[in-house]
Amino acid sequence: MLMLNISIKQIACLFGMIAALLSASFSVEANYQRNTAQQVEKVLYGNVESIKHITEKQLVEDRNNGWRTFGGALIGGLIGNQFGSGRGKDAATVLGALIGGRAANEYHKQPYYIEHKLIELMIKQEDGTQVMVIQDLDPGMPLAAGDEVRVVYLPGFVRVDIAM
Repeated sequence: MLMLNISIKQIACLFGMIAALLSASFSVEANYQRNTAQQVEKVLYGNVESIKHITEKQLVEDRNNGWRTFGGALIGGLIGNQFGSGRGKDAATVLGALIGGRAANEYHKQPYYIEHKLIELMIKQEDGTQVMVIQDLDPGMPLAAGDEVRVVYLPGFVRVDIAM
């Protein structure tokens, strides 16, 4: 039977190290969603003059890295706590937490790529101006040269859909 003899001081030390490791693992994402309401600045109609399909690769890093490090440090600290006595036990607990966190952090650290399908549209608007818009390829809204479209100007971005 495995006996755990961990003091409050050891647990506080372990959680302090884990919190420091986790502090840099969160990132911010773009807030654009197709299904959210936005205030429209203006809407112009026009015709698609040309279309170009584009693929873009985005490097994605593992977002669960902080939790994996936390788990590894916790398990390493628990294992390290089983060795030694007195100050040696404290040192073994801290060393186990560091080794466990490092090992878990290195496991499956390879980044991967996501491919985004985009469409580049050259549009001649009803007021005579030409605009080029690059947006997500929407399989539910196929666009072709000659299609009548509406260009929706929103704060900070533009969206093109088939005119209704």
